[in-house]
Amino acid sequence: MSSATLTKTPDRAKVTAWLQNYGVYLAVVVLLLFNIAFTENFLSAANFRTQLVQAAPVCIVALGMALVIGTEGIDLSVGSVMAIAAALIPLYLGAGPLMAIIVAVIAGVVSGLFSGYLVAYLGIQPIIATLALLVGGRGLALVIAHGQLVQLHNQEFLELGTGDFLGVPIMVIVAGVLAVLAGLVVQRTTFGRHLVAVGGNRAASTLAGLPVKRVLISVYVISGALAAVAGVLATSRLAASDPSDVGLLMELSAITAVVVGGTPLTGGRVRVLGTVFGALLMQLVQATLIKHNLPDSTAQMVQAAIIVVAVYVARERSNR
Repeated sequence: MSSATLTKTPDRAKVTAWLQNYGVYLAVVVLLLFNIAFTENFLSAANFRTQLVQAAPVCIVALGMALVIGTEGIDLSVGSVMAIAAALIPLYLGAGPLMAIIVAVIAGVVSGLFSGYLVAYLGIQPIIATLALLVGGRGLALVIAHGQLVQLHNQEFLELGTGDFLGVPIMVIVAGVLAVLAGLVVQRTTFGRHLVAVGGNRAASTLAGLPVKRVLISVYVISGALAAVAGVLATSRLAASDPSDVGLLMELSAITAVVVGGTPLTGGRVRVLGTVFGALLMQLVQATLIKHNLPDSTAQMVQAAIIVVAVYVARERSNR
């Protein structure tokens, strides 16, 4: 091998590592600058509020997805869990918003327990275990709601999706708080260290006596609970329960946000801040295309292309 080749290989590895670690931040900055220059009224407070509010549910779901992917798993059920949460809200809203929210989150926890049990105790591949709930969950949601959209009129509940606190949308505050908590869990707790260890080498973690099955079940429970929270917030913002639409294709957006944010699909690493910026990037991509008169389907294709590039960059780095 020539000296020139030896020089290029480390340089390429450095570029690949830099892109995986910081590429999402660069992409967000580039999109912001593009929109500031070419998108009318982009700098308005109303527009920034809209972008953050629309990104909040994706961010919340992506946080749970990041923990699952950190264990070398995947959760395809998040969109269906959102739909189940949306379907349950009207049934219990008469007992008060808090009761409706608690029931919805419990449903998310139960869904996570189901997926986690299949993965941890029955040894079913995560993509198959959660695919079952992806298909069956939305069907269950439609059965609960009798296939109908239900308008909601409880102002206290609707305030979650439309209200502010000190000028900041409540949805954005919830997403921010959950992101901070997720970061603390990953960086500062024994559970976070176990999670990374399990994702890095499950067999070695088992031999070392780590609670592998408990960790696996826990991340799916957290993912289910966060998906339910996102479903509650999305339902509140829409002022309607629509299980046929809420959470549709959310799994794609969440996985893209996580992978673009620097968390590899091979597990063993979780980047919470990168995941948050990944969610913002996905929202900016969609908003940019729509504001420049391109259809929403184009945004979905761009998302697919982004995730292919992100996975390729992660693969190139892991091969070095």
